[in-house]
Amino acid sequence: MGKTADLTAVQKAIIDTLKREGKTQKDISERIGCSQSAVSRHLSGKSVGRKKCGKKSCTTRRGDRTLRKIVEKDRFQTLGDLWKQWTEYGVETSRATVHRRVLLNQKQRKKRLTWATEKQHWTVAQWSKVLLSDETKFCMSFGNQGARVWRKTGEKEMPKCLKSSVKYPQSVMVWGAMSAAGVGPMCFIKGRVYAASYQGNLEHFMLPSAEKLYGDEDFVFQHDLAPAHSAKTTGKWFTDHGITVLNWPANSPDLNHIENLWDIVKRKLRDARPNTLDELKAAIEASWASITPQQCHRLIASMPRRIEAVISAKGFPTKY
Repeated sequence: MGKTADLTAVQKAIIDTLKREGKTQKDISERIGCSQSAVSRHLSGKSVGRKKCGKKSCTTRRGDRTLRKIVEKDRFQTLGDLWKQWTEYGVETSRATVHRRVLLNQKQRKKRLTWATEKQHWTVAQWSKVLLSDETKFCMSFGNQGARVWRKTGEKEMPKCLKSSVKYPQSVMVWGAMSAAGVGPMCFIKGRVYAASYQGNLEHFMLPSAEKLYGDEDFVFQHDLAPAHSAKTTGKWFTDHGITVLNWPANSPDLNHIENLWDIVKRKLRDARPNTLDELKAAIEASWASITPQQCHRLIASMPRRIEAVISAKGFPTKY
C-alpha cells in the first residue's frame, strides 16, 4: 500500500487544539478526516514529513498516444480490455491509470488541479458549511445498464460510438442534497431539466434541505456545471436569494461525496429488486432516508484527503 499524504499544517494545528480540549485520538481522527495512527504519530512526535508528495508520472507521452489509438479502434471495450492491450505494448501501469488517462483532457485536468490547490487548506469545518447536490438516474433493471463507450466531446454521433439497443428500462431521475449533518428531502424529476424547472426544484427542495441541515446558519451551495445550473437566470435566482455558490470544476464526480450516497442507494435497490415504478420510487425514498448523519459526516471529513489526492494525481480523477 502506498504512503498516504502527510498531515497539513492546518490539520496538525487542529489536532493539537482538540487534544488540549481533552478529545480522544479516535474523535480527533474522525473530526479532521485522517487515520487514528496519523494522529498518534503526530502527538508522539514520530511523524516525519516528506520532501515531496506524489510521484512521477508512470507513463510517457508516447504511451498515452498508444492508449488513445487503442480506444479509437473499439469504443465499447471494457476498462479491463483497454488495460490488457496497453500493458501488451510494454506499459507498466494499473487499471486506475487507464481510467484517468481516458476521461479528462489536459485543460480539464489543469482546472481541476487549480481548484484543488485553492481548496487545499480548507478545514473540515469549512467543508461542513457546503451543501452538496446532484442528480442521478435509477433504473428498474439492475446489472444491465447498457454498454459504456469511450468518447470525447463532439463524438456522440460517430458510428463507432453508437450501438443498437432493443428497449429502455423504466427509470426515474432524482435530485438530492447532503451536508455533514445529513441528507435533505429528495426530489423526483419529471422530464428534462431546464433552468426554470431547476429553479423550482431549488425553491421547493433545496431551501427546505438548507433549513433542515443548517437552520439559520450560513451555508455554501454546490452543484455541477450542467446547463440548467449555469444558466444566467439560475445565477440571478441565487443572487436574489442571497445564496453563495461554490465554484466547481467540470467532470469532477469524484469530488462530490453525494456520489457515495447514490452508490449506497443503488446497492440497496439491487437487494430490494422492485417490480414496478411505484415500488422503485418507494425503495429509493426508503434507502435515502436510511442514510445517517454519521455516514455523511465521515464523508465530509475525508474531503481534505480527496483534495490532496487530486493534487498528487496532477488533476486526474481519483477513486471516490
